[in-house]
Amino acid sequence: MSSAVVNIFKIPDLRKRVLFTLFMLIVYRIGAHIPIPGINVEALKDYFVEAENSGVLDFFDLFAGGALKRFTIFALGIMPYISSSIIIDLLKTVFPYLMELSKEGAEGQKKLSQYTKYGTVLLCTIQGLGLVFWMKSMRTADGTSVVPEGSGIGFTIMAVLAIVTGTMVLMWFGEQITERGIGNGISLIIMAGIVVRLPQSFYATMKKIGDTGEPIVGIILLGLFFLVVAACILLTLGTRRIPVQYGKRMMGGAAMQRTAQYIPLRVNAAGVIPIIFASAIIVFPSQMVRMVGVSSNVYLNKLQYWLTPGQIPYIVLYCALVIFFCFFYTQLRFNPVEIADNLKKYGGFIPGIRPGLNTSDYLMGVLNRITLSGSIFLALISIVPDFIIRIWPEQVPMDMAYLFGGTSLLIIVGVALDTLKQIESQLLMRHYDGFLGSKKKIQGRF
Repeated sequence: MSSAVVNIFKIPDLRKRVLFTLFMLIVYRIGAHIPIPGINVEALKDYFVEAENSGVLDFFDLFAGGALKRFTIFALGIMPYISSSIIIDLLKTVFPYLMELSKEGAEGQKKLSQYTKYGTVLLCTIQGLGLVFWMKSMRTADGTSVVPEGSGIGFTIMAVLAIVTGTMVLMWFGEQITERGIGNGISLIIMAGIVVRLPQSFYATMKKIGDTGEPIVGIILLGLFFLVVAACILLTLGTRRIPVQYGKRMMGGAAMQRTAQYIPLRVNAAGVIPIIFASAIIVFPSQMVRMVGVSSNVYLNKLQYWLTPGQIPYIVLYCALVIFFCFFYTQLRFNPVEIADNLKKYGGFIPGIRPGLNTSDYLMGVLNRITLSGSIFLALISIVPDFIIRIWPEQVPMDMAYLFGGTSLLIIVGVALDTLKQIESQLLMRHYDGFLGSKKKIQGRF
């Protein structure tokens, strides 16, 4: 592997791509520390220090690389763009026009990309307004306001423009990394925001464990960390291969048998999207109660308590939503009927299965079985932070629990494996050994 790293910098084009990617990520991290003009930074820090816990805010702050709780120009991160992309994917099933655009090649994808960017601006504006109004309501224990008194419509417009512009700049960064860097631009930005917080959170956790005098907790957490990483790798690379054969065709007056191929069905075809959807839904009621500031209603307070990470109702509902969205999104991305029709059209068939309806039913059955196992596995990985919070509330800070948990590790592992695959393909294309040597390559498990 060390020789592969050296080979990366021997290839001028690949070296340029890697250095460009690193440069863009460094610029992103610099921008993540530039606060929105006009806010009281010290009062903002005191506000979050005084807060008992930020709950869901810590979770979404992961994807923003810590910029959300600092209210910087990159406060929303790249999540509005991802949300807009997911919404466009969902709308394809409702509006045939969008589905037709997705089948028109480069021009159709260009139009869909424009619609996604328009949706990103709209979502940024709405979320930016919510953040600004929330900032205006923030006050420390001594009454200091995060936003200076008397800030009117001018501050609101300026702050929303800064937030929207920051997200659009991040989106452009991602596109540039994809085109001129090593690829996976959006995913690398998210991963960079998560990884950069690991050292500080790890140090804070070790300090707390040392103060409580329970070193055995650190050993257990370290073992659990490696276990979750291994589970994330298995879930990311897990694939069920469906063998496909094709009939003979005439070439040069002789009947030639085509080579057998496979239909790869991923165990976790939806990736981390079910976790993002489930988190957005489950946190909405408690977050609205927090932002509105309703604290006198007993039922609302109880609802907010039960929907707090670490509570049993939260864990059960969260798992159910993750499993539901795994099935929902997988059905959107994988169409067994279309695959069966294409196989029949080109003379392909699954051994032992009749072409047409029987093939689509068989694929649907296999897909449902592996999606069920994959969704349960994903749900178990995603609730690891909640169990850590519940078992060791004094030893493990909440932000470390989210960094340690399945969601962040699943993103890191998935993006790292995809990036390694792309770099390895570049090395092998230029006749260099990959990360696993000349006779091996990174591939899915089946």
